[in-house]
Amino acid sequence: MPHRRHSVLLGSLTVERPGGSQQVILDELRRAILDGAVPPGTPIPLAEVAEHFGVSRIPVRESLKTLIGEGLVAHRANSGYMVAQLTAAELGELYVARESLEAASLAAAVGNASEADFATAIDMNALLEHAIREDDAVAYHRQSRRFHAALTGPSRMYRLLRMLETAWNLTEPVQPMVHVTPDDRIRLHADHGEMLQAFLTRDVERLLGAAERHARRLNSVIATLSFETGLLAAEKDISSPQ
Repeated sequence: MPHRRHSVLLGSLTVERPGGSQQVILDELRRAILDGAVPPGTPIPLAEVAEHFGVSRIPVRESLKTLIGEGLVAHRANSGYMVAQLTAAELGELYVARESLEAASLAAAVGNASEADFATAIDMNALLEHAIREDDAVAYHRQSRRFHAALTGPSRMYRLLRMLETAWNLTEPVQPMVHVTPDDRIRLHADHGEMLQAFLTRDVERLLGAAERHARRLNSVIATLSFETGLLAAEKDISSPQ
């Protein structure tokens, strides 16, 4: 049996509104999970969350059902609600999905990008470089997502971008870039530099080639994540959300 975590979710909630609406509860629970401070497998105590927001259990339960549908929360009959865990295979599948969706959006983004989009991409890359210099793994993880969003956003392919956001959200509780080695982060960031230059020069072929190489490197790094951290679940421990 994996070690059962004490819930750190309550300490991660920053919004406290007695009688808060279901939407407020849903948004705050989602934010806490995506922020990375609540690891996969963390219990979500229904009664305590309801008390925190000053509501009955009903709006909390409905919010958790929505998050189950988004793949961020799981429910087991004997364990209650918890932040969803992925197996290594599921994590790998999500990275394949992200790669495909990103490639489609990058091709369109190059032609649509404005000077303001270029400036945003440059700024995001600078923040990544700062995180590398400071050896700040948490900042690197967060800025990496923002950098990729800066390159894909100009595609204006909003339905596709929404699917990409959903796939990315599912991997956020694991915080993969926090747990890779500093050397791996440096190598991955070198790929970012090549992608940025191709984006700025509107070189679609070069950008897609750099993105593909980055994805291969990323997949190989992700495959090294250890089960010992508790971030990933063994295949036999996964049950369908209910």
